[in-house]
Order: sequence, then C-alpha cells, then structure tokens
Amino acid sequence: MDKIFFHIDVNSAYLSWSAIREMERGRKEDLRTIPAIVGGDINTRHGVVLAKSIPAKAYGIVTGEPVVHAAKKCPSLVSVPPDHTYYHQKSRELMEYLMTVCPEIEQVSVDECYMDYTPVKECYPSPEEAARIIKNNIYQSFGYTVNIGISDKKVLAKMASDFQKPNRVHTLYTREIREKMWPLPIEELFMCGKSTARKLQKLGIETIGDLAQADCRMIEAHLKKHGKLLYDYANGVDNSFVQATPARAKGIGNSTTLSSDVTDREEAKKVLAFLAKKVVKRLKEANMLAGGVCTEIKYSSFQSVSHQCMLSGVTADEKEICRTACRLFDELWNGEPVRLLGIRTTKLSDKNEPVQLTIFDYEKVQPKLEKQRKLEEALGRIRKKYGEDAVRKGTAEEKTW
Repeated sequence: MDKIFFHIDVNSAYLSWSAIREMERGRKEDLRTIPAIVGGDINTRHGVVLAKSIPAKAYGIVTGEPVVHAAKKCPSLVSVPPDHTYYHQKSRELMEYLMTVCPEIEQVSVDECYMDYTPVKECYPSPEEAARIIKNNIYQSFGYTVNIGISDKKVLAKMASDFQKPNRVHTLYTREIREKMWPLPIEELFMCGKSTARKLQKLGIETIGDLAQADCRMIEAHLKKHGKLLYDYANGVDNSFVQATPARAKGIGNSTTLSSDVTDREEAKKVLAFLAKKVVKRLKEANMLAGGVCTEIKYSSFQSVSHQCMLSGVTADEKEICRTACRLFDELWNGEPVRLLGIRTTKLSDKNEPVQLTIFDYEKVQPKLEKQRKLEEALGRIRKKYGEDAVRKGTAEEKTW
C-alpha cells in the first residue's frame, strides 16, 4: 500500500492561542470572534500583523502589514502582543498528543506538522475518519481548531490543508490534482512566493495547471533549481518521507530576525557570517564539533524553509561553517525578501573524541588539524583574557541587525 500522509495545521495559531491565553486571564471576549490581531502596538504605531481573526480579515487586514495600516481599516480593532513562550507551550501540548496517535511525526513549525498515517491505518475505518477524529479531539481537548490535509504525497497533504478553513479535513491525492489543484492560481502553489509568481505570470503561467503542463526546461531556464522544484510540485512529484522527530540530530544554532527585510544576497551573507561566529563560539563553549550544517530562511510571508548537508569531517572552524551556510543559502533562496536567517550545526561530537581519517588522508590532514587546533586554543585564551574583540579573523564585517 502507498504511504498516506497527514499535514496538520493550527488555524491562525497565534490568534487562537492568544485568545485562549486572554480568556485564561479573565477576558470575556474571544478574540477569534471579533476584529482582532496579534502583532505590534497600535498606540505606538509600531510592528506588523502576525495573525488576524476571521472578522479582521473581513476588513481587508492581511498578515505582515503594519499595524497602523490595519487600525485605519478597522478603528475598533483589538491588538494583543505575541507571547512566544506560551505559543511554544501550546505547540508542545499538541505534538505530545499527536504522538500518542502515531509516533511518526515531523514538526515543521510551531503550529504545523506531518504525520505518517500508514503505521496506524488498521486502527481507523479510513484516513478521512481518522483525521476527523484527530481534529475533533484537538478541539475538545485544547479549545482550538486545525485543518488536516490528506494525501499520498507530503507536498499535496500540505496543499490540501490550505484549502477552505477553518476546522476542515481535505484530501488531495495524486489522482485528484487535475480537478482540485490545477485550477488554482499559481501563487497558491507551495513554495511559490509573490515574486516567483510574478515571474511565472510574465511567462503566461497563471494557474498551477499551466505550470504542470509547461516545458520544464523553459521553467528551469528562468528559475533555475527552484523552477524544477515548483514544476515537480505542480505535477504532484514529491518522494520525501516523514522524518520522525526522535530521529532528528541535536544541534547548536543561532538565528536572527532582521530589522528590515533583506533582498540582497551579499547582505544576507554578512548576516550568515555574523551567525556563524556566534554558533562557533557556542560549539567551543560546549567542547563540541559539528558534522553537518543547516541554513534556515524565513521569508517576509512568514514561510520557513531550510536546507542542510554533511561536512567532509567534524569541525568547529568558523570559515568552513560560514562557507557551507552561504552555499546552502544560494541553493535555497528563491529571491523573496528574507525576514529571518539561521544557522544550525548538527551531528555533534565531543571535541576530545578521536577523528577518524583514512590512511591515505592522514599524513596530509593531521599536521593541518594539529596546527589549526593550536591556533584556535591560542585565540581562545586571548579572547578569554582580553575580550571577544581582542583578536579577529578575516571574516565579513560584523553588523547589528
């Protein structure tokens, strides 16, 4: 039997969770039933809309717009600040419940995850009935709603969960894409941002079906690797599987939310150089070496993507980690404005563990490793005594974002 995947997405998570928090604190109104947003401060005219209620959406308020603009659209708008500690608590509660249903869970953000339904299929009459049971149990237990998308492909399950909201179950099997997905506007395809959609529209591609039936070589010529990815998604091609949370490697990382969106590649790489320095500092404090690097991007649309790779060996070398993170950024970035950047190191090992080399590499690599180790130890002693800025390597200019 083919795999069956669920994509479970909390409906307007920040708004829903903030509504619950506010009622726990004594508020009589449910923020979900009135024009309300989670975001910046309307009085100080600072910040953007992070989440909105359905009544607020009716006023034309959109996620990501300045709160001052939202207030002009709806003078009676209620705004509450985000509480990320509380959101993570609610997220943990949700994931702990879902893992009692099926342990094959891959959490991809604070409010969404994939589930491999296949191992528990014998416990339910059908995938649709299982999804309805899960959805209803979440509402009864936690007080908020979710959408669940069902498919034989992960990307299609994600697309299905974005169909009509809230509190719905939708299917989008490969056999259904012509009917349910191809008529949709191209900008609704997963991983197709506004800028990419405009490029495709200039090529005469208005719908997902137009892309699916286009010449893949022509799409690649204009959008490179990202074009091939979108072409595959439009045709329901996705061979990825659920990467269960327990199997994920622990890591050390840092990320930063940018004060203004970055649209320049070199500016983004300066941020990555700054983050690499911080990550390496934490690695050294923990006496750890990294065997892998992951680069994370969050776009101004709040869509998050990441890409990782293994290193040729374990290291805590700032230049190598920065160089790898920048290469991953080049492979991942689709040209959209970037709101957040992050670097995470994975496959960690103790610095004092022996490094395994082949007999052919040993004579060439060992002297360099020993020289590098002594240099790093000397730099560490100097920084510890005289401060972090006492000695600098020749890396990109540091900047505060």
